[in-house]
Amino acid sequence: MNFDKIGLQVPEILLPAKDVDLQKWAVVACDQYTSQPEYWNAVADFVGEAPSTLKVTFPEVYLEDSDGDQRIENINRTMQEYLDEGVLESMPQKGFVLVDRKTSQAPSRKGLVVAIDLEQYDFNKGSQTLIRATEGTIVDRLPPRVKVRQDAAIELPHIMVLIDDPQRTVIEPLFEQNPEKIYDFELMMNSGHIKGYAIDKPELIQQVAKALENLTEPELFKEKYNITDDKHNDVLLYAMGDGNHSLATAKAIWEKIKADANDVNSVMNDKARYALVELVNIHDEGLEFEPIHRLVFEVNSEQLLKDLQAHFGEDCQIHRCNNEAEMKIQANAAKADNTHIVPFIDEQGYGFIQIDKPALTLELATLESFLNDYLDQVGGKVDFIHGEEVINELGGKEGNMGFFFPPISKDTLFKTIIFDGVLPRKTFSMGEADEKRFYLEARKIK
Repeated sequence: MNFDKIGLQVPEILLPAKDVDLQKWAVVACDQYTSQPEYWNAVADFVGEAPSTLKVTFPEVYLEDSDGDQRIENINRTMQEYLDEGVLESMPQKGFVLVDRKTSQAPSRKGLVVAIDLEQYDFNKGSQTLIRATEGTIVDRLPPRVKVRQDAAIELPHIMVLIDDPQRTVIEPLFEQNPEKIYDFELMMNSGHIKGYAIDKPELIQQVAKALENLTEPELFKEKYNITDDKHNDVLLYAMGDGNHSLATAKAIWEKIKADANDVNSVMNDKARYALVELVNIHDEGLEFEPIHRLVFEVNSEQLLKDLQAHFGEDCQIHRCNNEAEMKIQANAAKADNTHIVPFIDEQGYGFIQIDKPALTLELATLESFLNDYLDQVGGKVDFIHGEEVINELGGKEGNMGFFFPPISKDTLFKTIIFDGVLPRKTFSMGEADEKRFYLEARKIK
């Protein structure tokens, strides 16, 4: 099996030794609870002196603190100590880890921990690589992450990468093979339960690889996404779910290693070429996409609507409604093929924007094709809001305006990436904060 063809490596995975308290070891992704230091204080109190991924990751709630360099130095030292003292041990054989995660919202979300090839990943706009970003990567956010990773001895992923496997051929059949259970415990902070199984038998590894390879068959790819031109022929197998900037950081470091090498071929087997991630089938019932709405401040909403209508021309209509219930009824009635409907609230009340023959696939992308440049020109700020109740509460205040968006469809995400490229920033969220991936498995990168 040619693993390069599917952008995969069979990694040597590290797990905590048997005497390590796994509930204290596993900590949620560092980019969660960034405005809630009390959460991280509670985690620190719970962990105490025990070995924990809290001590080898950098929660972003602390990024602005003055002790960042010292914290990174402590992280790197502790990583090496965990290796030297046997806190982390290699699995008996190279392989994958099959994951079954119970969250507060779902009884089961299945995944597979693998290593993906950064040579086949490009986060830049217009990328046609096998592995692609789903939203725009903000390059300015990479330096602090690079600083954490560049001297790290190990990586611990909170990255979740999506595959589009409606027939459930890659991950789900592995549970039928009676794999060996390697962990089974309750996660801290009431975040659910997790079980892990070793996928290290050659026949199971080959089964995974073959199923992934089948997803890359060119003719099946074209048929699946109704591709009729040569422009979009390049196969997309993996799309970023969570941890976009973490994977981009790994890519940036790998590119620097190549650039600094006297002979590029001499570093092509470097551990840094790969990154440990969890693959998740986008069609997994335990994976929910939550919409992220937009709340705009410091604008004249009437003028904004006039300018938006002028921008889109005769294909755009603005409808005012008497209340929220009426808006929802009329907006639903107006939905049609090749039409985008964007409900809104401002100080005058509710309404919706109707745009016929949109050039882009998503309602959010259509709105932001106008809104971002508009706010740059006239001023105003935008915030990214998860719940409709916040939009209802704040969108109707003077100088504010809220826009409601539907959840992105699992059936259209990959097609949208193929045809439109990366989505606008903060298009969707994969579940709530406590459903995000917990640090658990590790891999040497030095």
